[in-house]
Amino acid sequence: MSVAIHPEAIEALVSGEIGAPSSLLGRHRQGDAVSIRAFWPWAKRVELVNEASGERAGMKRCHADGLFVADLDANWADADYHFEALTVEGGRETCGDPYRFPPLLTEYDIYLFSQGRHREVYQKLGAHRREIDGVCGVNFAVWAPNCYKVAVVGDFNRWDARAHIMENNSESGIWEIFIPGMEEGERYKYEVRSHNRGYLAQKADPYGFYAELRPLTASIVCDINQYEWKDSDWMSTRARTDPLSQPMNIYELHLGSWRRKDGDEFLTYRELADELVPYLVDMGYTHLELLPAAEHPLDASWGYQVTGYFAPTSRYGAPSDFMYLVDRCHQNNIAVILDWVPAHFPKDDFGLNYFDGTHLYSHEAPLQGEHPDWGTMVFNYARSEVRSFLLSNALFWLKEYHIDGLRVDAVSSMIYLNFSREEGDWIANEYGSHENLAALAFLREFNEAVHAEAPGAITIAEESTSWAMVSRPTYIGGLGFTLKWNMGWMHDTLAYMTREPVHRRYHHHQITFALLYAFSENFVLPLSHDEVVHLKGSLIGKLPGDYWQKFAGLRLLFGYQYTQVGKVLNFMGNEFGQFAEWSEERSLDWHLLDYEKHAQMQAWARDLNHLYREQPALWQLDFDARGFHWIEANDAETSVYSYIRFAADPNDFLVVVLNCTPVAREDYRIGAPEAGYYCELLNSDASYYGGGNVGNQGGVYSDDIASHGLPYSINLRLPPLAILILKIAER
Repeated sequence: MSVAIHPEAIEALVSGEIGAPSSLLGRHRQGDAVSIRAFWPWAKRVELVNEASGERAGMKRCHADGLFVADLDANWADADYHFEALTVEGGRETCGDPYRFPPLLTEYDIYLFSQGRHREVYQKLGAHRREIDGVCGVNFAVWAPNCYKVAVVGDFNRWDARAHIMENNSESGIWEIFIPGMEEGERYKYEVRSHNRGYLAQKADPYGFYAELRPLTASIVCDINQYEWKDSDWMSTRARTDPLSQPMNIYELHLGSWRRKDGDEFLTYRELADELVPYLVDMGYTHLELLPAAEHPLDASWGYQVTGYFAPTSRYGAPSDFMYLVDRCHQNNIAVILDWVPAHFPKDDFGLNYFDGTHLYSHEAPLQGEHPDWGTMVFNYARSEVRSFLLSNALFWLKEYHIDGLRVDAVSSMIYLNFSREEGDWIANEYGSHENLAALAFLREFNEAVHAEAPGAITIAEESTSWAMVSRPTYIGGLGFTLKWNMGWMHDTLAYMTREPVHRRYHHHQITFALLYAFSENFVLPLSHDEVVHLKGSLIGKLPGDYWQKFAGLRLLFGYQYTQVGKVLNFMGNEFGQFAEWSEERSLDWHLLDYEKHAQMQAWARDLNHLYREQPALWQLDFDARGFHWIEANDAETSVYSYIRFAADPNDFLVVVLNCTPVAREDYRIGAPEAGYYCELLNSDASYYGGGNVGNQGGVYSDDIASHGLPYSINLRLPPLAILILKIAER
């Protein structure tokens, strides 16, 4: 006796409209009768094979489009089986039946996801190699609650959306299918058909671990658990170390334009590991910060318009290659920070936008859903499943790729509903105000999750307003970030340094102002990529004066940055004085190092980095007022500043003097806390760095003369446009 198939069900299948494929396909029983059905549009003939007995059964073609049916006896009721097909091209294919395997997601997984609390949902959704009842294959799961049909399509099924239709968990909106026999490397997308106006699209996997090289956009099945890490010592040390009391001089880098091969080709992740890591070690950097490395279609976005949140971009290699780069950094004691973009996502048809025919990841209301400046969509942080997506993504990079920190892009755009919007172009919160309450709750939860589940990892906010307590714990009302970019310091410092020196006396307190709020947050002092693009010119190009003065001014700027309170960040190319504005389309101008002035500039950056790391006074008390003391903050007439940096041991200190004019100052007396010989650790005017060798012949003894409220003083010769860093060598 055959198990009947309703003609309308067959028609729904062959027309691609069926939403519950297991009601038609797979194994079906009625009494002692067993019917096994398969849909193979590209098959001429299909046979069933009993895996235990080897028995074969031919399948009858019941529809010209490729529906095959075998009516069998009770011996097949519980048998393991697979299909063998002769294809229309004349080849042979073997495949298991995806509709004889139950869904793998548990009720608990679905509950956590729907509550916004599944912090490792990336292990459940997406494409994962699995073994079920001894059968290996790939399990696919995707959230698309407003669809009546979702199918996995790819080369393996000729991109025919009728072949692998997914099963729907109606309560969660998650669709799932296990495809037996599938291996790594298969390209795939999800074809979605929406209840909303019949929307039809092929989407990349939101949780996909690997993607095709742009302009292609399919996801690729990838097992990321095969890499053998060699950084266990680093990870265990990180977990028990307080990052706030450690040195942090960050090298910010864009992977595609740091350096390129002949033919203007990208370096791969592994080639970067071989060339970049030794450079960072030689230069003395402690941290590498990468502009967004997640998959993105447009080079010119620098990675800030992400379409593959769980996939390192394939421009430079496979996921294992990116792991190798991070691993090599750790083996050389370099931390890796990743720029992370939870504020917005692009409108590309294959991505998150309008994913299931609705604004699933964003807001339906245009005044909330679209970012007015960037033409991108704003995440809906009030939606639980979106929070699960973003929280698990943050932890994914920290856990699976051993990333040491996340720099969160555009935090200001997240926390203000009226960010960059005119009056009347935004929707107030429930209290009639402009704070995005859902985003604030998400950021607090994000920071709590990172600090709880990735010990020693840091979070850094790019937040450009005066929002209070960004880098303070959530339990006292803060947002919970480890650090915050000090955008005010950056703007004031560059505004001052780009002025003609003769005018600096009138703007003297642009430099001192930052100390009024320096300890209100845990600050990073950034001279980032944002300052050397969009016709802003390079750092050295901004500085006034002739060729000599520009290089002297850049050495002075870096010296000031490194001796202030706060951690330090510089964008690639700054360290050797690149004159051209940065472009993602080409390599840095490494040929400039063939010229003496640029090589000397790089030598200054190298020595400054190493001195910074060696001197606890420059980083141990960055966020404690005991770590900084002005000697003279008000000498506007000569544009000279002097101050002391203290380590946790108050007997360990540095004296710093800046002369911000191209005029040498003779007999310049400043106060000193102790009597002794003050050695010049660094003088940016040394001829080795391209200066004129004006200085104090290596150091100076203090005088028993009180000055600036201190019991002793030293009489200095100040070189022009230069910084002196002194340390007491003899007491």
